[in-house]
Amino acid sequence: MSSSDPAADLRWMRRAIELSKRCPPSRTAFSVGAVIVGADGEVLAEGHSREVDAVNHAEEAALGKLPAGDPRLRAATVYSTLEPCGQRASRPHPCAELIVAAGVPRVVVAWREPSLFVAACQGTALLTAAGVEVIELPELAEEARAVNAHLVG
Repeated sequence: MSSSDPAADLRWMRRAIELSKRCPPSRTAFSVGAVIVGADGEVLAEGHSREVDAVNHAEEAALGKLPAGDPRLRAATVYSTLEPCGQRASRPHPCAELIVAAGVPRVVVAWREPSLFVAACQGTALLTAAGVEVIELPELAEEARAVNAHLVG
C-alpha cells in the first residue's frame, strides 16, 4: 500500500512529535513518538518512548497495543519521529524487525538516527530490504530533533 497524501503524512508526523514530548527525559535514549494509522485514515495505536517501561521504544509501545496478527497492520503506516532501530541491546528484536513481522508496508520518519548510541543505524535499510516503503519528511526533522536537544544539541 502506498498512500501518497503529503498533507496527511505531515499531520500524522506532527502528532507523533507531540507524543514524543510525553517521553520521560533520558540521557541514554531518544525521545520518540509513533502513530500507527490504518488504510482508512483512523489511528490504530499511538506510543512514545519509555511509555511502558524504561527501555520501551515508541514503535514497540504502539504495536504492543494491537493484537498480534491484526489484519489492519497489513495496510497501515507507522509514523515515527526517528528512524526505527535496527539493533538493540535491551530487547531481543529491534523496532524495524517488529514492524516487518507485523506486516506494516509503509513507514514515515522525520529524521534518521544519528550515531550517538548506535553507529550507523540500519533501521531504514532493514525495512527497505524487507519491502517496506520508507518515506522521510526532512521538513519536520528539526522539530523532531528539538525534542532531543538535551542529547544532540
